[in-house]
Amino acid sequence: MSFKNFKVPYHVDQRYSKRVGYFSMEFAIHQPLKIYSGGLGFLSGSHLRSAYELNQNLIGIGILWKYGYYDQARNQDQTLQVTWMEKQYSFLEDTGIKYQITVHEHPVWVKVFYLNPERFNTAPLFLLTTDIPENDYVSQTISHRLYDANVATKVAQFILLGVGGAKLLDEIGFKPEVYHLNEAHGLSAAFYLYKKYNNNIEEVRKRLVFTTHTPEEAGNEKHDIQLCHKMSYFCGLSIEEVKKLTGNPDDMFNHSLAALRFARLANGVSQLHGRVSRAMWSKYDNICNIISITNAQNWKYWADDQLYEAKDKNYNAVFDERKKFLKKRTFEIVADQTGKLFDTKIFTIVWARRFAGYKRASFLTTDEERFEELINNKKYPVQIIWAGKPYPVDYPAITEFNNLVHLSRKYKNVSVLIGYELMLSRRLKQGADCWLNNPRVPREASGTSGMTAAMNGAVNFSTDDGWIPEFMKNGLNGFVVPLADYTNMTVHDQDEYDLNCLYQILNNQILPLYYDNYEAWREIVKNGMNDVRFQFDSNRMANEYYELLYKP
Repeated sequence: MSFKNFKVPYHVDQRYSKRVGYFSMEFAIHQPLKIYSGGLGFLSGSHLRSAYELNQNLIGIGILWKYGYYDQARNQDQTLQVTWMEKQYSFLEDTGIKYQITVHEHPVWVKVFYLNPERFNTAPLFLLTTDIPENDYVSQTISHRLYDANVATKVAQFILLGVGGAKLLDEIGFKPEVYHLNEAHGLSAAFYLYKKYNNNIEEVRKRLVFTTHTPEEAGNEKHDIQLCHKMSYFCGLSIEEVKKLTGNPDDMFNHSLAALRFARLANGVSQLHGRVSRAMWSKYDNICNIISITNAQNWKYWADDQLYEAKDKNYNAVFDERKKFLKKRTFEIVADQTGKLFDTKIFTIVWARRFAGYKRASFLTTDEERFEELINNKKYPVQIIWAGKPYPVDYPAITEFNNLVHLSRKYKNVSVLIGYELMLSRRLKQGADCWLNNPRVPREASGTSGMTAAMNGAVNFSTDDGWIPEFMKNGLNGFVVPLADYTNMTVHDQDEYDLNCLYQILNNQILPLYYDNYEAWREIVKNGMNDVRFQFDSNRMANEYYELLYKP
């Protein structure tokens, strides 16, 4: 296949004819392609699937991570062990394209692989690697580990995605009308374009749009401007020129702030996050407008068809039998990993996503007395499963994971699983009766795991953050902790309030409903399935990106 003057290899719907290059550090396409860490990848993977379904003129640009994010294994005592294993992919095509970019004032060769749309039903995806013999070892390591802990390597990765991706688009002659940065990791593309268009920032602004995923300023990437300059991040501009161009006199280069000043339009990833972002960045001048396009997940990929068919035909017995089968299949994984036999008749709570402090993985366990009562409740028995990947050098998060492992040893009905990737994520959503989500409001920009949980017959139980305010009809399609005046609360008070609410709702509403009035519980499950079907299918989101972000 020739990649000169590349065109997407399918008929393009005229509504989506504008050529778009979509830059993301990670893509969760399908289990065999391990180039993702969590939510950002799940989002971009669903986006590419929907772009394919809608026949959009969009191509993805990412990095072929030799060792992926990391492989989650166990030590002898079952605690978390971080391992890296080389990945091999027979289904990627070698494009034959090789070119050089400048990193740390030295030429680095980039080789390009291609994921054909028909392989996994996605828009075309080009993946860049520096792990080739033409490069020295240090240059090869740029594409080794997603979000490398070494700061200089991480900046080099940003250059590979941004400059490398923008240069690839020139190499294949795609000529995007829109460069879409999914998070600010690929911002170096803007400096490449600035140079390409003879230092005319308006030419860059015409083409650049930006999706921000972080609801607090401290979470946005900042790096020493001297380091970025030394790494050749700015494509030959001096530090003074960069400070003048970005309007930021600081010695810390703020990637998101620069993106918001270079882009013609940006978006937050839920209605709430859009409001939070506009307020957060309002103290800065020359910021582009920030709209809201709520995240979503690809229904066709994630939803359990048989469950939806039984729901649509109102075959309640078939519906219940299917959910029971899905739970049984999930519990076989629990048994295999932990030696614990879970019961399909027992109410099953799942907490599974990336381990990060604000997501409060072990929140339920912080009140030992109430947790003990919950776990040993004979009238309304429960089973709890935890899973998720902490960042490999986030030691507080790893400690939290390990504490849950140690805690789980005391109980037959509590387990902690490893290997939280696409396949296990799907199985846990199928096996859950209740999908627990308790981030500290308003720190979750969107969160999407609950969407796909609902697509598999799990009821969302959440704090009122991210996408939840747009979805939740409390008591009808899920359960939510009522909002408090969080801005005037200490973290301790917020945690105490949320924990009290979680236990009250769980003990007084959810468990009695499941065990004493299953007909009503089933209706809540079905309502959740209905309410995510279209509003939180990424086809809606991919359409909105064209209508709201790309077209203006």
